[in-house]
Amino acid sequence: MIKEIKNELLGESYFKIEHSSGLTVYVMKKEGYKSSYAIFGTAFGSADNHYITAENDEITLPDGTAHFLEHKLFESEEKDAFERFSQTGAMANAYTSFDRTCYLFQCSSNFYTNLEILLDFVQSPYFTEQTVAKEQGIIGQEIKMYEDSPEWQATMGVLAALYENCAVNKDIAGDVESIAKITPETLYSAYNGFYNLNNMVLSVVGDVDPAKVLGVCDRTLKTENSKAARSVVSTEPLASFKKKSVKKMQVGLPIFAFGYKEPHTGIKTLKEKILTIILNQVLIGNMSPLYQSLIEEGLINDEFESEYFTSRNYSAVLFTGTSKDPEAVKVKFEQEVNRVRENGIDKELFDCIVKELYGDYIVFFNSVERLANALCECEFSSYGLFDEMEIYKAVTVDDAQELLKEKYNPEASSISIIIGE
Repeated sequence: MIKEIKNELLGESYFKIEHSSGLTVYVMKKEGYKSSYAIFGTAFGSADNHYITAENDEITLPDGTAHFLEHKLFESEEKDAFERFSQTGAMANAYTSFDRTCYLFQCSSNFYTNLEILLDFVQSPYFTEQTVAKEQGIIGQEIKMYEDSPEWQATMGVLAALYENCAVNKDIAGDVESIAKITPETLYSAYNGFYNLNNMVLSVVGDVDPAKVLGVCDRTLKTENSKAARSVVSTEPLASFKKKSVKKMQVGLPIFAFGYKEPHTGIKTLKEKILTIILNQVLIGNMSPLYQSLIEEGLINDEFESEYFTSRNYSAVLFTGTSKDPEAVKVKFEQEVNRVRENGIDKELFDCIVKELYGDYIVFFNSVERLANALCECEFSSYGLFDEMEIYKAVTVDDAQELLKEKYNPEASSISIIIGE
């Protein structure tokens, strides 16, 4: 089934194709663009380490398996995928997050050849004892690199403090001990469970012909007759696991991350995601009174950031930055939450933030990379690419005020601080 989805106001459109193989394919033609971008992704990330197969077998994977599998899929008995892409002039890469693994390339020529390479190698796993052992050493070095990053350690520290059971409390790459347990059988089990075309998405953006993209899919995709594995969602207490985490590293000023875990209710609606991002900006974004006050007091700098960290199995609001007194930042933020709950959201500030976010949304239609990733997100979160615009047009300050009642629960909060040695 092929469906064209248009937005007359934006003057944009894309095709959503339910391919006979089971794969969902998105194609967005950007006429005149020199660069094209493609992503082939699966809803399998580091947090999906406990699952039930189509045959109802229950399996627990070593931490870091999804990331390890991402690395190994580029290899084959003959020529690895990076070599193949280098011969066609494409820049290829991949990434694993807590909830997905994606393989991608960007090119200015030979697009359909590159697309065939992408679809071919992701569908052709090849693991041996020797190649797995070699990769354990390579990924072990990568793990040590992340262990030396204060910013990453602050973020992982707050997730480990917030979550008792959900696997987002573990590093995406695992640790040296966990990856030592990975075998070819482990990788094939995970691959067969989650690299199922019914659990995957292909998104293509650029000056491409949708009919030719479909032709490549017809030639290269294998028909999927089985069901994908089902990730087991951990039961998570409402309260945070630990209130505070402190680690010593080589830093000047302390680096921090604090956050607020939310009850798991499945995938959040796009409206709640947008409203939460707006609330973060209203409370402590760079246009807010609190942000200006914290800057003037020297408690944060312009690298301070907020994030709505949410997916299928978890949801939390996170804040990260550098400060001479991180705990004071958290206290002042919670005081501001209480003040705005009592006095109401400043409507002028709210409107300015909505306009700014809407402007950012319009600009992102100029980026093939951002659009391709957004189309993947649409598939994994079950909404449309143009839905965001409708929410910005309709959302109200009363909507945000109502949502504020249930956000930023201090009992579900934690802080992680990296201090100097």
